[in-house]
Amino acid sequence: MHPVRETIIGNIDSFIEQEVPSIELGRVTDEGARLIRDSGMVRMLQPKQYGGYEADPREFYQTVIELASKASSLGWVGSVVGVHPFQFGQGDPRMQEEVWGADHDTWTASPYAPIGRARRVEGGYLLSGQWPFSSGTDHCKWAVLGGLAEREGGEAGAFTELMHFVLPRADYEILQDSWNVMGLQGTGSKDVLVQDVFVPDYRTYKVQALNDCEYAARHRPESVLYRIPFDLFFPGAISAATLGIAAGVVNHFAEYTGSRVTRMGVKQTQNPYHMASLGAALADIDASCQHVLNEIGDIYKLVQAGGKVTREMKYKARVNQVRAVRRAAEAAAEVFKHAGGNASRVSNPIQRTWRDLSVAMGHACNVDDPVYAAYAGTLYGIPVPRGVVI
Repeated sequence: MHPVRETIIGNIDSFIEQEVPSIELGRVTDEGARLIRDSGMVRMLQPKQYGGYEADPREFYQTVIELASKASSLGWVGSVVGVHPFQFGQGDPRMQEEVWGADHDTWTASPYAPIGRARRVEGGYLLSGQWPFSSGTDHCKWAVLGGLAEREGGEAGAFTELMHFVLPRADYEILQDSWNVMGLQGTGSKDVLVQDVFVPDYRTYKVQALNDCEYAARHRPESVLYRIPFDLFFPGAISAATLGIAAGVVNHFAEYTGSRVTRMGVKQTQNPYHMASLGAALADIDASCQHVLNEIGDIYKLVQAGGKVTREMKYKARVNQVRAVRRAAEAAAEVFKHAGGNASRVSNPIQRTWRDLSVAMGHACNVDDPVYAAYAGTLYGIPVPRGVVI
């Protein structure tokens, strides 16, 4: 077991204590952020050069699942903020030094949705846009934002190049009143606003080159971890957080079941339908977690042995990720159906975690039907439609 995961498990009660205060605050509390920071979770995928572990990605996913199953908001933020060093570690050395040189525990936010528009200027770009869903952003000093840019030498005003832009906190505004949602309230996934900010070339990524591991080959050729394509790895982190939250629904239900007695005086542990739904859900949650964990484990072994992740492997991994998440969500839905009226009380953690799961399932990386269709299409040589996260 990785020492970070061991630390989180050993202090899990402290993490759990910060979940409700985070929800009430609308972001992870300062104490919750400290617990995540001190555990080393956000440095698991960070380069060793900057105090990171360059950990086995399976260990990172397992850590995310473990934390999210006990504290949804903290687990979600730990996952999203924790996966960013995987990308930053592949970037230009000048950018890495700016981000981590003075503080190895610097947090970075996102999102990657290509909402921004970037005009090409000498030495870089002028970026503008407003992005929703910047999880954990109040605790972050940098952000990486998606957008479409004018191509170098291309037509002015033609925004066609998919890119990521890295900005320091001084270059964007957090819109504090923008996070009002029914679940995952404690993640503080607020909007960020950028207005004509200059981003130098060395703080940008061309998304296709990132997905093809070109930056990793250029800047960290000795590091095996970064040979895994970003468009496989990042969605897997979202899958892990969502699987953990689904497990939390089922775990809360199991705990509730042990003491629940109906108004007719019947123990729920004696209700065969109730117990059957719990047994099936536990099996489906475990199968879903193992599906995602084994997939990333096998891919990591492949790159450790000098192999290369093919396009077909990426497609298979993505369809397995979304299918595993959907299976886990359906298992959680089945037990929630049997939880009874009292489970809907605001004080009951079953309904709270159920709402968290509902919001998590809305993440673009968890949208499953387009991935199923695109994956099936690849079997017949049909190109993946634009916009499908596969």
